[in-house]
Amino acid sequence: MFRKLLEMFGAHLAMDLGTANTLLYTPQKGVVLNEPSVVALDAEKGTVLAVGREAKEFLGRTPKTIRAVRPMRDGVIADFEVTKELISFFIRKVIMGFSLARPNIVICVPTGITQVEMRAVIEAAQLAGASRVRLIEEPMAAAIGANLPIHKPLGNLVIDIGGGTTEVALISLSAVAHAESLRVAGDAMDSAVKRYFQSELQLYIGDNMAERVKIAVGSAYPLPEQLIVEVAGKDVVTGTPRTVKVTDGHIREALTEPVRAILLTLHKTLEKLPPELAADVGENGLLLAGGGALLKGLDTLIHKSTGISVLVDDDPLTTVVRGTGRTLSDLKLYNSVFIN
Repeated sequence: MFRKLLEMFGAHLAMDLGTANTLLYTPQKGVVLNEPSVVALDAEKGTVLAVGREAKEFLGRTPKTIRAVRPMRDGVIADFEVTKELISFFIRKVIMGFSLARPNIVICVPTGITQVEMRAVIEAAQLAGASRVRLIEEPMAAAIGANLPIHKPLGNLVIDIGGGTTEVALISLSAVAHAESLRVAGDAMDSAVKRYFQSELQLYIGDNMAERVKIAVGSAYPLPEQLIVEVAGKDVVTGTPRTVKVTDGHIREALTEPVRAILLTLHKTLEKLPPELAADVGENGLLLAGGGALLKGLDTLIHKSTGISVLVDDDPLTTVVRGTGRTLSDLKLYNSVFIN
């Protein structure tokens, strides 16, 4: 009876605790939350004023009495106390009867995570109200979310580009055979866009604006038609508001460095693959997931650079959390994919 009660309250959760966004998934409803990993705090008292989408709007706009914090950096916890508040808020938001049902949670983490960082994630989730916490590596979760045959003796290559990290991993027989974790991803792209505007266009822009520009006209490979967007910011010389027009070509130039770093990591991974698994990748292609998969032309650039066909998941923003959630349907079947 009590077990059925827990199931009714949705006491099983999957969480993609990302640098840029946090997603929650329940077996009953699928993806139930997708919000920025941002917390707004009272600068003096340290109390939480806003979390998620509302808090993100505070970035770059707060008075001295308010701090807008992103507690995750490079896919791991940078501010333990604030991360605990973030997790607790989101769990309460999606689970009715939270005080009665302490949820079992599966959380995805980067492949390069240290033991100390793992303990921080587990402890933060437990203090936020979780009962049992399991961890799964992000590329493994992405492969499960995209229905790749992870249990078979075949090489499945995954590139997961999130907010803080890019994970390149080869998966075979329910295990990560080889992985490279690069702390260059969506955030690094936004920073590259900001630097470009400052150095080339003499314009200061904020984090949110840089992200919007990247999404609107950013690309990794020349597009069939030119895209143009107006961008508002502050003139570097005069300090006055100014608006400029930029094209996809400008932003492609701005993104050259982070995109090159991702390609180099992919080539590094390919060089280390055993011949049999490399042949599998050549035949079956690779999976591109995460928010970075939405960068226009990135799949084309990867194909041109490697000769490997690229599959972009239908909803790359949720691939990882869907895969994490799928493990909840059969914990025994997926027991070998958990790393704790």
